[in-house]
Amino acid sequence: MPRAARIKSKTGVYHLMLRGANRQEIFHDEEDWRMFLEILKKYKLKLTLTIYAWCLMNNHVHLLMKEGDESISITMKRIGVSYAGYYNWKYRTTGHLFQDRFRSECVEDQAYFRTVVRYIHQNPVKAGVVMQPDDWKWSSCLGYYGLAYYPQGLLDSSFLLKLFSPNSKVAQELFKAFNEMNNEDQCLELIVNAPRLTDEEARQKIKESLGTMEIPHVKSLPREKRKEILRELKTIKGISMRQLARIMGISLNLVFKA
Repeated sequence: MPRAARIKSKTGVYHLMLRGANRQEIFHDEEDWRMFLEILKKYKLKLTLTIYAWCLMNNHVHLLMKEGDESISITMKRIGVSYAGYYNWKYRTTGHLFQDRFRSECVEDQAYFRTVVRYIHQNPVKAGVVMQPDDWKWSSCLGYYGLAYYPQGLLDSSFLLKLFSPNSKVAQELFKAFNEMNNEDQCLELIVNAPRLTDEEARQKIKESLGTMEIPHVKSLPREKRKEILRELKTIKGISMRQLARIMGISLNLVFKA
């Protein structure tokens, strides 16, 4: 059955979400986070995109941006292909890194625009990763608070801040209060990641999933059977692939490829 065509935003502004295939992690170290943001900045400059907000989580990315010199679908494909090429080269993997189709919603009024920015910035808070939005360095929150962020020049903050006040200092203060409000925002109907498991919690979840099989036995199984089990274990909420590799005594590369 053919996919439904994307709804085109009247303002050209979209809330976008890229997610790892099978919810796999797509960022494993600082170099990965930085590379994605550098790719985003490259296309911002090349295609005259306007970047209003972002947040990079371990296995998905949120963006709020206005399309530039081409359709948003083509731009998102460029970004995804560029990062996947880097990722597959670095980790010596093949195949799809992202789910086949990014998710999107049109943002066509100022009230919802503000809500989406807050939702994006509060992703790591609601996931239990940090206590405050500005504790997470891989979002645009720091830029809105007037703090150093990476990479400089990526964020277009003036439009949003002017919605709060023409005075930049007052606007920052009002935005900060808004950005940290308790809320029940549900944009794109995405359920944020579960909080990370400790190694002991992860080990217990793995044992429950394996049933009568012992953890050390998995690495000695035939390749296809081992991959089947690893794929199942990777669906455990709150477990990272590095953590899974460490507990199972299996190389990180094998976990990635499962």
